[in-house]
Amino acid sequence: MIRCQKKLLEENGICPVATTIDLLSSKWKVLIIRDLLPGTKRFTQLKTSVAGISQKMLTQSLREMEHDGLVVRQIFPVVPLKVEYSLSKLGRSMEPVINSMAEWGNFYLDQNPDKRKELPK
Repeated sequence: MIRCQKKLLEENGICPVATTIDLLSSKWKVLIIRDLLPGTKRFTQLKTSVAGISQKMLTQSLREMEHDGLVVRQIFPVVPLKVEYSLSKLGRSMEPVINSMAEWGNFYLDQNPDKRKELPK
């Protein structure tokens, strides 16, 4: 297990846990990665699949993730402009982390059934 012994070591770039948290600094980024794991999506597909995210937040998150090397943005020069997003090799390496989060989330919800929300009808 990796530990950061001192508060100073919790800064991004020094502590690997802090670095990971910084790269996935919002729930939206984790959900975007989850939704890109099956494959490439267009912006509107992501907007639909990541329930509750605003267009502004999706745009901002995708730009940050592209800058960090987690997402690849491909532009097709057609009218109207077509843009697709996919995970980079680095972004795809987050799959075991996302799967572990899902597994733990299911464990938690099994232990706390009152926290489980029903799907909207």
